[in-house]
Amino acid sequence: MVDVKEANIIINGVELTFAQSMTVRVALNSLVLTLKADGLGRDELGQAICKNYLRNSAEVLKLIHKDIT
Repeated sequence: MVDVKEANIIINGVELTFAQSMTVRVALNSLVLTLKADGLGRDELGQAICKNYLRNSAEVLKLIHKDIT
């Protein structure tokens, strides 16, 4: 049997359920894929925001995957 794990995520003192944590992980991965494919425009501001979202998303995903892989 496969032992499936998700990160323990707490928002404002409330721990998310397994399904909610999975939803956060999948949504964040989807955001990253969309940003890599489409970005947030070609102007300087859009590119800067996109770069920061990607960096911060990578940091969060690293934490999410830290103890579940």
